[in-house]
Amino acid sequence: MPAASGAPLARWICPELARQTATSGITPAPSASTVRRWLADDVLKPWQHRSWIFPRDPRFAVKAGRVLDLYQREWEGQPLGPDEYVLSADEKPGVQARMRLHLPLPPGPGRAMRAESGYHRHGTPAYLATYDVHHVRVMGRCEPSTGIKPFTALVDQVMSAEPYASARRVFWVVDNGASHRNRAAAADRPHSAYPNARMVHLPVHASWLNQVEVYFSVIQRTLLTPDDLEGLDELAAQILAFEKHHNAAARPFDWKFTRTDLNQLLARIRNHDRHALRPRAA
Repeated sequence: MPAASGAPLARWICPELARQTATSGITPAPSASTVRRWLADDVLKPWQHRSWIFPRDPRFAVKAGRVLDLYQREWEGQPLGPDEYVLSADEKPGVQARMRLHLPLPPGPGRAMRAESGYHRHGTPAYLATYDVHHVRVMGRCEPSTGIKPFTALVDQVMSAEPYASARRVFWVVDNGASHRNRAAAADRPHSAYPNARMVHLPVHASWLNQVEVYFSVIQRTLLTPDDLEGLDELAAQILAFEKHHNAAARPFDWKFTRTDLNQLLARIRNHDRHALRPRAA
C-alpha cells in the first residue's frame, strides 16, 4: 500500500509506481506505460475497489435468516401453504421525469446512439412496488413522494386485490426505511386493516436481500435509461405499462443466497472487523 512506503496516496497510479521503482533502486526502471501494461495483464487490479459495510445489528443473522427462509417458502420451521404469499416491497424515490432538449441521434457504423445531455425537468415522483417472490407479479403505484401514507396506499391496493385479499397469510418483506419502520406503518395499521398481513423487517443495511430491488434495477436499465418523457403523467403511464409487460413474461429471479451462504459471509466479515475482540498472545 502507498502508506507503507510513506507516499501520501490512497492508491497507486502508474506514473507514481514507475517513480517508486526508480527510487527503490530497481534497474532498469520501467516506464509508466510499461507498468500500465503489466497491471492490465495481471489478475490483480490494485487500483480498483468496492465499497462494503459491516452489519451493525447484533441480530443481523436472525432477521436476515427468516427472510431467506421465506424465499425458500418456510416460516418458523414450517413450510408455507399454497394460500400463503411472500411479497418484497420498497420505494424507488426520485424517479426523474426528464424531457431531452433535442431528439437523440441514431447510431451509425462504429458510433453509438447519442442522447442529448440537456433536459427539462418535470419533477421527481416516487415509485412504490411489491414483488411477489414466488408468483412473479409486480403491483405498484407512483406518488409525489415516499412516506407512511403512500406506503399505506400501496398496502391497500395490494391487500384488496386477489389472491392476497383472501390469502391465509401475506408476508411483506421490507427494509428499515422511514415509510416502514414507524409503528403505525409497520404493525398497527396494516395488521388491523388486514389481519392476514404481516410485516417482516430486514436488518439495517440489508436492502440487498430485498428482491424488489432486483426489479428496480431491471426497470432502471430497460425503461428509465436513457429517459425522454414529456411529464409526470407519461412517466407514470410508462412505469405501469412496464409492470404489465413484465408480469406477462417474467420468471422468478434465480435467487440462490441461503442461510448457509449468509452464515459463511458473516463469518468472513468478522475476520476483518478491526473492533472485534482478539485473543491475547501467550
